[in-house]
Amino acid sequence: MLQRSHNASAAQMAGLISEGARRLGLVRTRLYLSDVQQLKLVPLPQHDLPATDERGIEIEGSLAGLAYRTERVQVAPSEDSAWFPMVDGVERIGVMQAVGPGAATGLLAACQALASLAALLVVSKSSHHDLLVKIERARPMTLQAELLWAFLPPRTIGTASATSSAVLEPAYNIGGDAFDHNFIDGVLHLTLVDAMGHDLASGGASAAALAACRFVRRSGGTLADIVATVDRTLVDWIPDRLMTAVVAELDTHRGEFTWINCAHPAPLLLRDGRVVHHALERPSHLPLGFGFHSSKPPVQEHVRLQPGDRVLVYSDGVTEARSPDGDLFGERRLADAVIRSIASGESAPEALRRLVQSLLSRQQHRLRDDATIMLTEWHPSSDRGAR
Repeated sequence: MLQRSHNASAAQMAGLISEGARRLGLVRTRLYLSDVQQLKLVPLPQHDLPATDERGIEIEGSLAGLAYRTERVQVAPSEDSAWFPMVDGVERIGVMQAVGPGAATGLLAACQALASLAALLVVSKSSHHDLLVKIERARPMTLQAELLWAFLPPRTIGTASATSSAVLEPAYNIGGDAFDHNFIDGVLHLTLVDAMGHDLASGGASAAALAACRFVRRSGGTLADIVATVDRTLVDWIPDRLMTAVVAELDTHRGEFTWINCAHPAPLLLRDGRVVHHALERPSHLPLGFGFHSSKPPVQEHVRLQPGDRVLVYSDGVTEARSPDGDLFGERRLADAVIRSIASGESAPEALRRLVQSLLSRQQHRLRDDATIMLTEWHPSSDRGAR
């Protein structure tokens, strides 16, 4: 299957996996990918199956969705089929349905391996097969959203020591928010930016900021160097466009969290099911785009985390979101929602997925501003991956 996958198109992926399943003794498989808002699981085209459910399966209230949400195998009541999560590293991609005797019993391990292989093959094709991108979208994106999504990393990344997960809305019309996270030499790098405005220039400013961030990081620069470079880039190439930002690093060995806050809402520290008030509040620096940081690099802040600590970084579009009756979402509601979700056993990606759906529902799916949330956890002795 690996050998054949090299020359297979995205349209052939589902059929290739199903053929492998039949050689194992199953009747068939079918692959479903999560849409960009994580509302539905949409099937990949498969030549040997009728297109009976092309509209997809709701993630809420379905067995397939339960497999996606919990990242655990879910067996159908008839026990002749099961749903297997498709996960790339710690990033949820979708689910695989396996049908046939033994799918939930004797061939369970083989099906899990097949679902993992399917996830890897889908990801390997997604950068240059637009079919996979189109399947994940319910409607066209704006030009600035298209620009930003091209720069964004996977929503969730992780190792045995740390996990970072992020969500961003409105997915099809983002304008100024963007995030980045990446591992390098035992350090987890985190960036969240919020450019002024909601147009193509805003998207371009955020895209340029992420590019500058990666350029400096990969050249061995510090957080202060990143801030100075982004500041200078905006002044030189996108003048009169200001930006707030939090740029941070987590030493995954020692738990030292280092950050610079440029006029952005202060991150929240979550510990033992509560917010450690004022733990990460420091006097913030000027926004990026004035040129001030180019000549006077900002001071970095430091704090030592405890195992199990979580850092929540968010844009003001989250806390300033209002319901139709004017009720502000607020920082407390944000923290409480994340804490309750995690206390109930949900993973960080699922906690954020539920949170952003709650936020959208409160505003009747009409956000007035971009809303981005990033949740980072330090679990140095954990063997639970993204949990």
